[in-house]
Amino acid sequence: MRVVVADAAMLTREGIMRLLGGAGIEVAGEAEDARGLLRLVAVERPDAVIVDIRMPPTYTDEGLVAAHQIRAGHPGVGVLVLSQYVEPGYAMRLIEDRPDGVGYLLKERVFDAAILVDGLRRIGDGECVIDPTIFARLVGRRREKDPLADLTGREHEVLSLVAEGLSNAAIAKRLSVTERTIEAHTTQIFRKLGLDADPASHRRVLAVLAFLRSSA
Repeated sequence: MRVVVADAAMLTREGIMRLLGGAGIEVAGEAEDARGLLRLVAVERPDAVIVDIRMPPTYTDEGLVAAHQIRAGHPGVGVLVLSQYVEPGYAMRLIEDRPDGVGYLLKERVFDAAILVDGLRRIGDGECVIDPTIFARLVGRRREKDPLADLTGREHEVLSLVAEGLSNAAIAKRLSVTERTIEAHTTQIFRKLGLDADPASHRRVLAVLAFLRSSA
């Protein structure tokens, strides 16, 4: 995997690049602003980018805007957005149009190499990775009409763990059941949400998006 890292803070960039190198992930380039990031992506065509939301010159949402531009112009490039703050609205802006191959993590978590590498690999597999803290904010309120109303309690629990980014094996271990049981639950979840086995879609990602929209 080849990754471009974009962050205005040099020490943060260096820290992330050091973690990536230690995990055997190639750093294709680094940028300190959104414009530099876009240039690097066009030239290097990395597998993924890691970008801070708040970038020069205004330090508001330049990184998020760049993320949307990358996904529009280079759909094969995964995007992992970082934030120092819990900003659920930004997370929904990132995933609502096309939720596959994107992630949103708090900066404090990416300095755990295991979390950073796992997030990148999941994004590379087309999954949607949401920081647990941001996820908790997104599910804090429920709409009056819940599109997940047909799910059983166990199916809702499984979908909640899927939305946290857990694999079927990890969910099975958490719930002390077999992986085959989790596969059966996810099949039922997809059926109840009307997510057919379309090879052009990512049913797991679409199910997570349905969960987040239902719970926002």
